[in-house]
Amino acid sequence: MILLNDPRTRRRRLGVAAAAGGLLAALLTAAPAAAIPDPGDTPAKPKEVSKSAQAEAREAIQSGDIPAQDEIVHSANIQHVANVPKDVLPGTNSDLAFQGRYAFAGNYDGFRIFDISNPKAPKTVAQVLCPGSQNDVSVSGNLLFLSTDSSRSDSSCNSTTQPATEKSSWEGMKVFDISDKSNPKYVAAVETACGSHTHTLVPERRNVYVYVSSYSPNAAYPDCQPPHDGISIIKVPRHAPEKAAVIDFPVLFPGEGPDGGGNPGAPTNPGVSKTTGCHDITVLPSKDLAAGACMGDGILMSIEDPERPKIIDQVQDNVNFAFWHSATFNQKANKVVFTDELGGGSGATCNAAIGPNRGADGIYDIVGKGDQRKLVFRSYFKIPRHQADTENCVAHNGSLIPVKGKDLMVQAWYQGGVSVWDFTDSSNPKEIAYFERGPLTTDKIVTGGSWSAYYYNGYVYSNDIAKGFDVLKINDRRTDPAKWVHLRELNVQTQPDYFD
Repeated sequence: MILLNDPRTRRRRLGVAAAAGGLLAALLTAAPAAAIPDPGDTPAKPKEVSKSAQAEAREAIQSGDIPAQDEIVHSANIQHVANVPKDVLPGTNSDLAFQGRYAFAGNYDGFRIFDISNPKAPKTVAQVLCPGSQNDVSVSGNLLFLSTDSSRSDSSCNSTTQPATEKSSWEGMKVFDISDKSNPKYVAAVETACGSHTHTLVPERRNVYVYVSSYSPNAAYPDCQPPHDGISIIKVPRHAPEKAAVIDFPVLFPGEGPDGGGNPGAPTNPGVSKTTGCHDITVLPSKDLAAGACMGDGILMSIEDPERPKIIDQVQDNVNFAFWHSATFNQKANKVVFTDELGGGSGATCNAAIGPNRGADGIYDIVGKGDQRKLVFRSYFKIPRHQADTENCVAHNGSLIPVKGKDLMVQAWYQGGVSVWDFTDSSNPKEIAYFERGPLTTDKIVTGGSWSAYYYNGYVYSNDIAKGFDVLKINDRRTDPAKWVHLRELNVQTQPDYFD
């Protein structure tokens, strides 16, 4: 592990940190290993587009329908407060978490910690080099959790990429002690089946349960052989995180045959992903509920017993959803917004050809009580601005904006930017604010844009894949009440009860 702090101490040799199982991760100053993008989010290389698509992109810019290359545009009720470019971590920026005055920003090469006590001037506190896509990040107390979903030579932060067929290959969860934000220490590593694409915390006083989502896009991987229809559950003792271990692998989609249950995908359902695991799970601990976005399925679960999650309902959309990606509850827990990551995050799906329903959000009401609750589809939401054919754009990570009596959400759309929208009326959602940049290029799709956009203590924070860490402020009477809600900690996939 390489720890690179703010410019005053950057590249200073910092000693050694202990990892679980006797692993030692030297804090070196060597060049970072190359990060390998995952099959589910972002491509490894730029994707060429046709000459006609290039021409259309340029014409759209010239006509004013689409912002100029790298031009920033936004609605009148959003202010661009700050941008902090990428620094020593060159990889793809990924997810965000928050604690007190700190923001934690994942990157395929590690993670970065910002002091956001002054949102107009975020300061880098630490940059930790620990390659292993996609480095989905979350925090709880003095612990930070990091997902590794690419085949590594070992579990250390000095590992290198290697074929998954190698017996020594490692993928899974890493745990850091962040009691000193300027000097995180690597304390544990837990290998999980098929790695960890994302993870979700179910925190308790003595332990933190970690639901590890992974899936099998490549059946050649030895530990990803179908059926892979469950999640790994890790139990992490807060006062002895080095004892973190997998305690179960509950099968969520039981079924007969070699592929198990869940959506069979193509050719039965053309254009739909076969369910071989989950991409992301969001829990609402105050209501003992969880919603899972599981490739070809959306699910509602009871987590009354966090060690034994139980499916209450399961839905599919074989017309407009290609890949169920993430989920967000409203505060009353009577709605769920599911996202469809059509094209895996690498496609230009926000154009006229794709239309308003594919690569969009699906809004579902939760009706009924107890274990008889059902997910009932109401409508789709997609940003109302067409993007260029050279811009990767699709529904991605977002969070609630806490306003009593309203269902408001801020959401990332890769190069489609950041959208603020209202789904109080499930059947008639509408956008109320937006921020975006023009395309990175006009001749090929180069992956960029906002990976995650989350509301935290009065501001919107966005981790832009290429442009870095953005801070936005919404100036709108509809969202103003949220300014009075202050959290001590926020992991968006562990939704708080904002008004408890």
